[in-house]
Amino acid sequence: MYMLLLAIIYLTFVSLGLPDSLLGAGWPVIHTDLGVSVPSMGIISMTISGGTICASLFSERITKKLGTRTVTCISVFLSAASMLGFSSATKIWMLIIWAVPYGLSAGAIDAALNNFVALHFSSRHMSWLHSFWGVGAIVSPYIMSHALSHSGWRSGYVVTGLLQAAIGIILVVTLPVWKVCGNKNSDQKGEKALGIAGTLRIKGVPFILAAFFSYCAGESTVMLWASSYLVSTGMKEEHAAAFASLVYIGITAGRFVCGFVSDRLGDRKMIRIGMIIAVSGAAVALIPFSPVILKLAGLLIIGFGCSPVYPSIIHSTPMNFGAENSQAVIGVQLTSAYIGSTFMPPVFGLLSSLVGLWIMPLYAGLFFGLVILMTEKTYKYAGGEKSTDQSLVR
Repeated sequence: MYMLLLAIIYLTFVSLGLPDSLLGAGWPVIHTDLGVSVPSMGIISMTISGGTICASLFSERITKKLGTRTVTCISVFLSAASMLGFSSATKIWMLIIWAVPYGLSAGAIDAALNNFVALHFSSRHMSWLHSFWGVGAIVSPYIMSHALSHSGWRSGYVVTGLLQAAIGIILVVTLPVWKVCGNKNSDQKGEKALGIAGTLRIKGVPFILAAFFSYCAGESTVMLWASSYLVSTGMKEEHAAAFASLVYIGITAGRFVCGFVSDRLGDRKMIRIGMIIAVSGAAVALIPFSPVILKLAGLLIIGFGCSPVYPSIIHSTPMNFGAENSQAVIGVQLTSAYIGSTFMPPVFGLLSSLVGLWIMPLYAGLFFGLVILMTEKTYKYAGGEKSTDQSLVR
């Protein structure tokens, strides 16, 4: 039963990743069809991020009231409805409206399921869980590409919405399976919420928030600016767009590999090793006048180095701050992460206009170094002495 539940959770994370690459893949056609400028996508993206941040901030209260499985089911159907809403949009304001429930659903699923897996499953499953998110994020551009080639961008959203609805139905049918983890530590349903202020007062929490902010700031900057960075080195635009996927490939493949060693090494060592590798990749990409193959290798190494950090920070939360506080802490952690990924890549855009795109590896590398510093401080002050009920971890 545990393995069936795990398969359901993996499938849900595929659903979470499916819409993430859809807007970017279809935007070159969508903006023309709707008669808006290319930068208008930023408005939609910021709206999605805003919804995700709000859902993360209130995830503890919502999850303790409804329970993880109910929150997950509702959120998947809400995301499916949002995708179908995107497909019917004829004006950009319609996309903006549907971006709100999409952002809310993504934030709710992310916070609830990450906490559930951190409490009940081992580190390797957390790594593989986020690898399955990568599967969804990699598949969706192909869905949109097929749609653009045959029927138009709207059908790409329809197909994605129907896939998510199908996953939602599977979740409803398999609701009883979640009872295999039905104990007081499942999600503390009905217990009093700690709240944002109470969470921030927990020893070590500010440091882990800074670490998560820094990690997502560096990772998102590399993801969003890799193509432009490669073009600045002289690579053709079409080739740069393809090779920019090396970052995603490195992250997804790395998380799969990390699943085999994370239980043995532990979350703290995985974070250290990952960030050292990512900093090394940034250094390789930063070498002046180096051949393009080194730039590509640097991006791949950065992605591989980033792969264990997000899952390891999440999985170590119950150990660092106690199982009773984990939902609250994970909620604010994800909020910090989303703020970093939303606002710091545009900051780099402004900086690059003054200095040049060549500093992208340096910019990201500084954030990766900060992750190491802040996570070490977290372990020092939080102690990492508390642990989850090991009978739950599979």
